[in-house]
Amino acid sequence: MSDVSPSVSSSHPCTSAAQAAPARPAAAKGLQGVKRRVVFVSLYELLAIACASGLFVLIGQEPAASGVMAVLASAIAVAWNVLFNHLFERWEAGRTVRGRSVGRRIAHALGFEGGLACMLIPLMAWWFGIGLWSAAVMQSGLLLFFLSYTYVFNWAFDRIFGLPASAQ
Repeated sequence: MSDVSPSVSSSHPCTSAAQAAPARPAAAKGLQGVKRRVVFVSLYELLAIACASGLFVLIGQEPAASGVMAVLASAIAVAWNVLFNHLFERWEAGRTVRGRSVGRRIAHALGFEGGLACMLIPLMAWWFGIGLWSAAVMQSGLLLFFLSYTYVFNWAFDRIFGLPASAQ
């Protein structure tokens, strides 16, 4: 049984459309969801493989071993990227301040690259037959490069494809 008397209807002059149904939030603009993540990861990793292969060769590693390591690192980075960005965007959606400030972008880059380094240092030590300390030094050089690369790539990606819904 309804609480509203039959004489009151939604077409009553005193009942507005806003009262009748709650307003929907505006649809997010730009590339969103799974498609956004696939495009992001694909572009990011293709460029990263080329850069990492070149950097490994520049520091004296064999080209073939450098290419394989870059692909392995990329595969690990893809899995980490999907997980990290999912968790970051869940955290970001709960913030009252919207948008991506310089500080938020720096936190994103540090969190992603720091977690990735923890996975790649042992792999690089094993693959290149070097000690953990040497691999950590190698990773530090890559980290310095990729911190800048990550920041610039994310900024450019957001400018081209729009912010994710969590930041709008």
